Amino acid sequence: MTLPPRYSSAHENDDAHAVTVTATTLQRWICESCGFIYDPDEGDPDGGIPPGTPFEEIPDTWFCPVCGARKRDFTPYED
Repeated sequence: MTLPPRYSSAHENDDAHAVTVTATTLQRWICESCGFIYDPDEGDPDGGIPPGTPFEEIPDTWFCPVCGARKRDFTPYED
């Protein structure tokens, strides 16, 4: 089995073949009670939520680490 060749050196600097990589930023959420901002990049390690966890994947039993508000008391945060 022969695999197709990768871009040859003739194409490495050819803008027509450039690949753009876009970083995805996960939505941050703000506690309406105290203003704490949940940042998925940081998670809430003390609350059992590892970094990289999207807000939607946090259990409904999670609460604000600052004021104890429920997950449903958070709204999407816009910069």
